[in-house]
Amino acid sequence: MPSTVVHVAVAGLIGVALLGDRFDAKAILVVMVAAAVIDLDTLLGIYFPGTHRAAFHNIWIVLIPGALLVWDVKLRDRSFVLERWGKYGYRVGWVTLVAVLFGHILLDAFYNGVNLFWPVYDRFFDLSGKMIITDQRGFVQTFIEFESGDDGTSVADSTARGTTEDTHYSTGFDPTRDDPPEDVERIFPIASSGELFIITVAGYLSVGYRLLEQWRTSE
Repeated sequence: MPSTVVHVAVAGLIGVALLGDRFDAKAILVVMVAAAVIDLDTLLGIYFPGTHRAAFHNIWIVLIPGALLVWDVKLRDRSFVLERWGKYGYRVGWVTLVAVLFGHILLDAFYNGVNLFWPVYDRFFDLSGKMIITDQRGFVQTFIEFESGDDGTSVADSTARGTTEDTHYSTGFDPTRDDPPEDVERIFPIASSGELFIITVAGYLSVGYRLLEQWRTSE
């Protein structure tokens, strides 16, 4: 699964792409830190089993602040965000939400799953799969799988699986749902595949290059 190191790198790539002329050290720091904060439910899961990849890894973490931001900037006569931080703050705000959604929550959803609609609907959705085109089967996707039954068609258990009551994601901080034995190996991943390693390197190098470029132009 993607580590916090990977999530921060992907958020950095998104920030570099979307911040535009609002890019600076403070803006990209906000974007990248926000992407890292989502993983704090790893620690929450130690005291409240099942809340890792649920408490902060859900769609409401982005939709509710996003709706408030749109309401404040687009619908109110006087915008709190614009009056305090200007268009700079508005850009940083929505870019941060995009980075959190795509760089963390959805990325995890496609790597072993997240409790996407918790607490409204307590079910972990695992969108791990593939998308291909073949000369025999045509277009094929296995991200969301369905199954047919007496009650009609529904999302398969391979996609919608488990709840906070019976699902645990092992981490270095919380390797097992119950008290771990003393000799348990605590693994803190950095990059679990070559693809994630390349994305991580590209993310940090891109952010570093933009910061260096900005520093040179400001001299």
